[in-house]
Amino acid sequence: MTNPLFDRLFGRHRDNAARFLLLPDGSQISFAAFVRRAGQLAGTLAGLGLEPGDRVAVQVAKSPDALALYAACVQRGLVFLPLNAAYTPNELEYFVSNSGARLLVASPDPAPELVQVAEGAGARLETMGADGSGSLCGLAAGATVLADAVPRRADDLAAILYTSGTTGRSKGAMLTGANLLSNAQVLTDLWRFTDADVLLHGLPIFHTHGLFVATNITLLAGGAMILLPNPDTGAMLAQMPKATAMMGVPTFYTRLLDQPGFGRETAGHMRLFISGSAPLLAETHRRFEARTGHRILERYGMTETNMSTSNPYDGPRKPGTVGTALPGVDLRICDAQGRGVAQGGIGIIEVRGPNVFAGYWQMPDKTAAEMRADGFFVTGDLGFADADGYVTIVGRSKDLIISGGFNIYPKEVEEAIDALPGVLESAVIGAPHPDLGEVPLAVVVPQPGHVLRPEDITEGLAGVLARFKRPRQVILAEALPRNAMGKVQKAALRRAHGGG
Repeated sequence: MTNPLFDRLFGRHRDNAARFLLLPDGSQISFAAFVRRAGQLAGTLAGLGLEPGDRVAVQVAKSPDALALYAACVQRGLVFLPLNAAYTPNELEYFVSNSGARLLVASPDPAPELVQVAEGAGARLETMGADGSGSLCGLAAGATVLADAVPRRADDLAAILYTSGTTGRSKGAMLTGANLLSNAQVLTDLWRFTDADVLLHGLPIFHTHGLFVATNITLLAGGAMILLPNPDTGAMLAQMPKATAMMGVPTFYTRLLDQPGFGRETAGHMRLFISGSAPLLAETHRRFEARTGHRILERYGMTETNMSTSNPYDGPRKPGTVGTALPGVDLRICDAQGRGVAQGGIGIIEVRGPNVFAGYWQMPDKTAAEMRADGFFVTGDLGFADADGYVTIVGRSKDLIISGGFNIYPKEVEEAIDALPGVLESAVIGAPHPDLGEVPLAVVVPQPGHVLRPEDITEGLAGVLARFKRPRQVILAEALPRNAMGKVQKAALRRAHGGG
């Protein structure tokens, strides 16, 4: 038996002297050196007594060693649990305990509370610094390099990624080696990545986008990555002339557009800009093309499915859409009972394919509730498909506002608000109402330096939206709450303003 995920991503690069990681200080790490470091860490994990199937929870800074630890877990047959670096010890306690992790890897000098978390969960605690410091790195320095990979089946678990948990306890999405490898192969081919590509990597690596899309594609293609420790706009601009492709969240692109020096000359060496993890405004899409000549390629995915749709590499990239279903992925738009809606009708997006996860860790009831008998996963995202199969996301099903029996889709209202003078962005949620059940409430962020009044919004929407869609209340705010990937946290807005 082989280890397909390790063999395809890492093992084939054992003797590859080509550059893999390009660091901001000008240094480089070859594929061969990276695979050797992964083998060293895999030997260390074996020396700690970790066996195939054991879970390894990781909350460390982005670094070459952090990526090598991912590779080491794949080589050793361990289940990798990347965790947001911003999580508090209180939040980590649930992830470590729920997963039954045998090892927790944290940044150097962990807080006493984190030590207690590991002890309470029965996990060993080791540390890893971005500069090669930490106890795990120290152990690796004297470890034997593990040359061979532990045999694993394609359907064995490779990772558990916990959802953001905005509606209760986070769920651990179980991803198999086949899930990760099949999705990476499809995207590598679809987006035309080759060994000539240099990917500008400013994304975090505790998330599907930065770890399983960006990194796995680069490994499969044999290209290089400029590994930025954080999404610093200045660093992106400085490194972009050396790159050919970039993956980012919408915030990356709006911040680049805020830079007067960013334009066709800066982006002249690039062949592809990809956006995901949060909706990209159609206006941002158009502004970016006007400034650089590039049309951003938007795609759609989620923790449970990796990527499911994409605008094409060749062919129309339609602003406001996330493209069509990927090769090998079935997608349908259904009502709450799983019945297909008419073409162009709004419904819940369901997907089926080798990209779809194996279920929720220790939550069989949740898995059963969100998986149809025919294998389709109910994403909970609302959308519609046009005649060409291009999908437009209009929100989450839980964000749908039902007011007096009428359905109100927040995205439609947000787009109308965002088009008004002086508006930077907005978020619309449902607020309780004694008669209508709920009514729209808008939280609006003004453009810098612009004086905006709530009545400017309500008056501006008159004649644009039907009365029942217009917000009954407008709240001005300095910023919208977002998670690490740039998604607006509507659950937080509901708690603060909507009573939900």
